[in-house]
Amino acid sequence: MGAPAYRTRAERFDDLVLDAVEDLERRWARQLEGAEFAVEDVPPSNPAPWEHGGVPLGRYFPADAGLPHRIVVYRRPIEARAADDGDLADLVRDVVVEQVAHLLGRGPEEIDPGYDDGH
Repeated sequence: MGAPAYRTRAERFDDLVLDAVEDLERRWARQLEGAEFAVEDVPPSNPAPWEHGGVPLGRYFPADAGLPHRIVVYRRPIEARAADDGDLADLVRDVVVEQVAHLLGRGPEEIDPGYDDGH
């Protein structure tokens, strides 16, 4: 028997993040080597002083004390902002692109020419 066809919302969300990361790693493999990507349900704290627009959708944590660069995508705030499944996929991709841009010190449009900050 294969895997069940039913996937939870959280599993589908994880798949969207994985797809976005894999697409970016094809182009930026060397620069992203060793970086970790994770999904958490909600941010562990209020927005940092430099975070604008309320609840963060993702965060980049620079490498520190032997820990690798880490990008975390927050599932519930993104799901709450998405209008439908197509919008959810686009929003997940935009959040991953924005956080990779922070990590690499580049503009999101340079990371992904299809990036659109229209959300």
